[in-house]
Amino acid sequence: MAVQQTPTEGASGNGATSSSSSTGTGGADQQDDRLPMPSSNPLPLSATQESQIRDIYYARVRSHCTEEIKAFAECAGGRTFSAPFACRGPLRVMNGCMKGHATPSEQDKAREDWFAQRMERQRERERKARRKAEQEVFLREWWGLPEKDREAAQREMDKLAQKERIGGMTSANRTPPGLRKDGER
Repeated sequence: MAVQQTPTEGASGNGATSSSSSTGTGGADQQDDRLPMPSSNPLPLSATQESQIRDIYYARVRSHCTEEIKAFAECAGGRTFSAPFACRGPLRVMNGCMKGHATPSEQDKAREDWFAQRMERQRERERKARRKAEQEVFLREWWGLPEKDREAAQREMDKLAQKERIGGMTSANRTPPGLRKDGER
């Protein structure tokens, strides 16, 4: 009998959800700190998010071939135009290693790593926003400037509280362009 994954389960099928997880030890109220990966083939990500995944992917491939890269760098050190000819052997070994590890499965692992780091990135954004607000309050007190507009500060805090957008999800209260009345934007 096959077990189907629900949209709230991760790609690995571990069944972890973002609401709560029961470990069998009576901890049904425990919050799982990780957000689940939406699916094995998630919605299209933004260009910035895809760029972050590519950076993780390339770093993973380079980490597999560090010895070959070091050997080529030592050979090519101090050379300019003669490096491709003089270091042909180490270059081929390095490229072969990188091509061997640059596989779609490695790219999938990089994507999974990116999704696993979502909560960490969210906490880092919140920490930076709090630090920025603290610095602004300090500078306003130091220079004797009037207090910042409370509405603008509340809008910034509301924006910080919004969840990360993945995929091209539209706003729930926005009508599609084809259904708008004349003169509306």
